[in-house]
Amino acid sequence: MASTYDIIIIGGGPGGYVTAIRAAQLGFRTALVEREHLGGICLNWGCIPTKALLRSAEVFHLASHPEAYGLKLEGKLTADPAAIVKRSRGVSAQLNGGVGFLLKKNKVDVIWGEATLAKAGEVVVAASKKPAMQPQAPAPKGVLGEGVYQAKHVIVATGARPRVLPGIEPDGKLIWTYFEAMVPPAFPKSLIVMGSGAIGIEFASFYRAMGSEVTVIEVLPQILPVEDAEIAGLARKRFEKAGIKIMTSTKVVKVEKGAESVTCTVEDDKGGKQTLVAERLISAVGVVCNTENLGLEKLGVKMDRGAIVTDGLGRTNVPGVYAIGDVAGPPMLAHKAEHEGVICVETIKGLHTHAMDKLKIPGCTYCNPQIASVGLTEAKAKEAGYTLKVGRFPFVGNGKAIALGEPEGLVKTIFDAKTGKLLGAHMIGAEVTELIQGYVIAMNLETTEEELMHTVFPHPTLSEMMHESVLDAYGRVIHT
Repeated sequence: MASTYDIIIIGGGPGGYVTAIRAAQLGFRTALVEREHLGGICLNWGCIPTKALLRSAEVFHLASHPEAYGLKLEGKLTADPAAIVKRSRGVSAQLNGGVGFLLKKNKVDVIWGEATLAKAGEVVVAASKKPAMQPQAPAPKGVLGEGVYQAKHVIVATGARPRVLPGIEPDGKLIWTYFEAMVPPAFPKSLIVMGSGAIGIEFASFYRAMGSEVTVIEVLPQILPVEDAEIAGLARKRFEKAGIKIMTSTKVVKVEKGAESVTCTVEDDKGGKQTLVAERLISAVGVVCNTENLGLEKLGVKMDRGAIVTDGLGRTNVPGVYAIGDVAGPPMLAHKAEHEGVICVETIKGLHTHAMDKLKIPGCTYCNPQIASVGLTEAKAKEAGYTLKVGRFPFVGNGKAIALGEPEGLVKTIFDAKTGKLLGAHMIGAEVTELIQGYVIAMNLETTEEELMHTVFPHPTLSEMMHESVLDAYGRVIHT
């Protein structure tokens, strides 16, 4: 271990630790500064533990309807909140340890504490303060701590945290962020979810499956605002069929806390107001970048709407200072952060790199039903001036979907009518988060509709619907 490095990365989330490993692979002497827990929010309090919770909800939902699969369940099926949470936290703990192992294997030094850029090339690390929303993780054995460290290149990968609205500040008891929503001592009988992005919808789906009465409040006219309108509309129907109440074009204007409940005053876009009461409120209104107390302002690092401005290759306007992941702006996704980090260190190494095309970054929401997409929505493609060919294929036309008992869903593809270029793909239904990568690869390879139509998809699989949707766009669909 040393105090002088080629590269220091601030932040040990998915972007940070992947960047550190790639830097080490490229021969850089590398250190990673982390104040709280390796793996960051994604691994410890986001992507991974929520998927464990949602898996429990999925199994519970299927087991609640055994007769649909020719099965009989003797006795009453119940959900144990403590056991569900314990499993989720165990999954995160296992992966957290795995990140530490990978860093050690790649000879990346871990520095435990909170970092500040005193000047370009100099990082001061102080003792980690106890975070407000969760217990501070103990420093792993064999890591460095407080001190002054030098590096020619410093990469900021500090991520983001839940956005807090004035007057609706989370208190850890009645008003939750995703931190508290992941470790409930009990499932609330009633719940209001403020925000219908991926985080809000995933928790709405989870708690509804666990028996909570759920109401989703969205200020925009459409839930899942970044998704294709047709897919979002189908999702809304499925959620409402499952018993979730959805209020769009509506905002929360006032929250009053009682002993064991919250009272929300909501207002629609016509000025109409009503009062809702629930045991708990989840605030899922987005995130803000963690850029405070890093010394960025003093160095003159350019910012835009709270995010660090980069040139697409991770470089800021200050030589030797870089930024990747959530802190460098949307889309705020773990896989985007990882890829940005790889591009950044390969650029530092002098390898041939190019800025990431954000239209080719897939987005996934792991609710029930799942939603996945990449590229332009139909509306955005029209706005961009394209003449379109749009294909659709329903799950009910697919043998595997019917055999799985999952006949509700849709695969939608959008092509440039003039060139056959795949502009976007949007899906809703079982396992679509595992299917979307096929279209992502196709877009990266600049595959045309003809090549997709001549690709042989295995039978019986859900992936056949991807083929049929392409065929449908060109009037050649077989199974509808």
